[in-house]
Amino acid sequence: MTEREILTPSRLNALARALLEDAFPLVWIEGELSNLTRAASGHLYFALKDANAQVRCAMFRQRASNLRFRPVDGLHVLARARVGLYEARGEFQLIVEHLEEAGEGALRRAFEALKRKLHAEGLFDPARKRPLPRFVRRLAVITSPTGAAVRDVVSVLSRRWPLLEVEVLPTLVQGAEAPARIRAMLERAGASGRYDAILLTRGGGSAEDLHAFDDEALARAITACPVPVVSAVGHEIDFTIADFVADLRAPTPSAAAELLTPDREDLAHRLDLAQRRATRAVERLLHGRAQALDLLAARLRAGHPSARLGRRRAALDERQARLVRALERRLAESRHYVALLGGRLAQQAPSRSVAIRRQRVASLGRALGLAIAGRLRADRDRLAAIARTLNAVSPLATLDRGYAIVADASTGRAIRHAKDVGASQPVRVRFADGEVPGVLEPDAPSS
Repeated sequence: MTEREILTPSRLNALARALLEDAFPLVWIEGELSNLTRAASGHLYFALKDANAQVRCAMFRQRASNLRFRPVDGLHVLARARVGLYEARGEFQLIVEHLEEAGEGALRRAFEALKRKLHAEGLFDPARKRPLPRFVRRLAVITSPTGAAVRDVVSVLSRRWPLLEVEVLPTLVQGAEAPARIRAMLERAGASGRYDAILLTRGGGSAEDLHAFDDEALARAITACPVPVVSAVGHEIDFTIADFVADLRAPTPSAAAELLTPDREDLAHRLDLAQRRATRAVERLLHGRAQALDLLAARLRAGHPSARLGRRRAALDERQARLVRALERRLAESRHYVALLGGRLAQQAPSRSVAIRRQRVASLGRALGLAIAGRLRADRDRLAAIARTLNAVSPLATLDRGYAIVADASTGRAIRHAKDVGASQPVRVRFADGEVPGVLEPDAPSS
């Protein structure tokens, strides 16, 4: 006899659990909630049943805390679960990882199927989508005229960019007729040629509330629209088919309004910078053109093309006028700045300091005049003393006392000694009042 393999209940239940978990992947199961119990730990225990059978289920606290609805007995739900076995009791059960109301589940399955289909056709391809214009001048907002979304959008647009022309195109955004109404309004707006961009928007809600934007015909109309389309449906966590096919998806209506408008302060700064660059470029261009025109004019000798030259001069005059206006604006700014500086200077009033300095200059002038006069008197007195001294030693003064000077007529040298006199030597005798010629004879030697 072969040896029998004997199992314990624990071992048997463990093998059964392993077989079940290996045989079944994650499954979707739909049924009615029954015997719902919420444990103190936060875990949910319940049964899913239909008309003929039921299966026990457990949903642990981490998963149960993420439910978007309140489960109650009798509610029809759709669950995603792992098939297993509770070994301690040997009971077949499901470990539920996701739970939703059955109606939402049907919508979700339809949503996923349409999403896969349109994705396979390339409608979600980023290369297909068109960029928004840098500056949207006229915007069509397709939404409910009474919802909070349109108020938020209009408020943000008017605050950020008052120059934008906004036209609200009212339509249903919820209910069975909403997809056809939205599609018709979108097609009419796109065909009108009036708008630079179109915004599809509505506020948040349940999956059923947003289902109008999961319509296949609407998705294809968005794709075919000749104008870039922005989709802002629901809250940040909500996604619709319109979001995937639109040229741009915004998480909220207010965020869409910000994406569609520029920042005024940043744009003003960029415009100012661009204006200064353009002014400098125009000035350089005008200077270069003026030089070129002067060169061409200098090279013209005969047969002047007056009409062409006139047009060139007119264009140059126009550009020069623009430059003059720009320079006048700059000059006005400079004058304003100079006036401001003059006002500040006037507040300091240096007149007192100037008066003091003038008094000091006058005093110094008087002192200088007195010093010069004293110096002149001293110099005159000194000159007179020198003149008296010179006069005292001058031979002319001796002549005034009756003396005379005898000089050789030929050499002009004074004859000081009698021995220096030759026979009949011509001389010149100088008196105080003039000279006279004469002849000297030496004395005869005594015997």
